[in-house]
Amino acid sequence: RNGGGSIDTEALLANLSETLASANAILSDLAFDLEGSRRHMLLGVAQIIELGTLLANKALDRVELRT
Repeated sequence: RNGGGSIDTEALLANLSETLASANAILSDLAFDLEGSRRHMLLGVAQIIELGTLLANKALDRVELRT
């Protein structure tokens, strides 16, 4: 935390990364219970979430390098 009592950027990015990873795991589990186009749709959304996770992790790496 910073001096103002709000959550710092590093903590926000770490929380975002964990939240996206959880959402990806949930969607992947749901997708494997389905077949056809619904399965493909959920797997596509899971891939988008994974890309968001990668971006959040990259931003977190940059923040950690500055501290």
